[in-house]
Amino acid sequence: MIDFRYHLVSIVAVFLALTVGIVLGTTMLQDPLLDTLQAETSDLRVQSEELRVQRDAADQVALGADQLAEALSGDVLGRRLDGLGVAVVAAPGADADVVAALADRVAEADGEIVGRIDLTPDLVEHGSASFVAAVARRAFGASEQLSGTAYEQAGAVLGRALADVGKGGGTGGTDGDDEAGSASDGPSASEPEESAEPREADGGAAARARAGAVLDDFAEHGLIALHGEPAGAADTVVVVAPAAPLFGSDGDSEAVTAALVSFVTALGGQVGPTVLAGDAASAQPGGLIARVRSQESALATVDLAGRPVGDVITVLALADALEGAPGAYGVGEGAAGFAPVPLPGPRPRPVVEPSAVPSAGAATAGGLADGTVAQTSAVPDDPPRAVEEGE
Repeated sequence: MIDFRYHLVSIVAVFLALTVGIVLGTTMLQDPLLDTLQAETSDLRVQSEELRVQRDAADQVALGADQLAEALSGDVLGRRLDGLGVAVVAAPGADADVVAALADRVAEADGEIVGRIDLTPDLVEHGSASFVAAVARRAFGASEQLSGTAYEQAGAVLGRALADVGKGGGTGGTDGDDEAGSASDGPSASEPEESAEPREADGGAAARARAGAVLDDFAEHGLIALHGEPAGAADTVVVVAPAAPLFGSDGDSEAVTAALVSFVTALGGQVGPTVLAGDAASAQPGGLIARVRSQESALATVDLAGRPVGDVITVLALADALEGAPGAYGVGEGAAGFAPVPLPGPRPRPVVEPSAVPSAGAATAGGLADGTVAQTSAVPDDPPRAVEEGE
């Protein structure tokens, strides 16, 4: 039978064990445990200091790269876009400072910013696909067919409206009444022949007017905002990615990004060489650049825009794409390199062959009826003059 003495012994044993544990924990086990914790804390402190030093060094290297890019940008970019019209397309949420900086670099490369198009959130809003497709079809014209998704159609229509009509782009060529007349309708011998240049200019003006009407239609429906007159004047395009992930009214970022990818890919396919520029975050999973790179698009991409070295690389990537080699540059996933290697060179300028001066024998053989000889100056811009024989 269990008596009171048994209960007393049990209680004493419990308290004795508790006392022994406390004594051991505060004496024998205290020093080793504290030493282990102190050693781990010291290691973490050393690692933290090393990481801080590495971060500071990386920041200094990045700052130095920006300063070097600023110092050498004139030599590196000069004439890389010489004589080209460049349209800037800003995605919804694009940083205005990045857009302005890239425009300055294009000018430094001797390119001409023909205008800017700001895409509005309504263009890529979830549920607006049918409305976007209707606007695209109406602007394109009922006589032609569009294919693809709503955003592919809208990108193709805007791309054709931006494309330089001088190289066969734009929303249409010359009108039928601009064609050359028949021989029976030609000028008489007593009338000077009309130059073909005014006819070509008239046709180009008409095509640009139609392209401008397309852009105006998109702007009136709240899908884009126009700055300048880019209609029918772009040889290349710079697209600026959003500064942060975009979310539709339903909170869906994936659908908005997919719509933008379809739009800019179709737009670039109509205009020609196109570069998509954004910051490092845009190359992270879910970003616009990351999505474009995953689809192996024909667009050139740069994920360093927003800092001087990245802006310079963006223009170099565009110049590289003009040579038929669009690439992915920067530091994010999918980048083929930091910058194009080798760097693209200046665009060649057209060479005008000087007119040959006829020899004396040739002048006699080709003399005029009044005894004068037509002689052409060696300078291309100088007009021909008549020289009397024996002068």
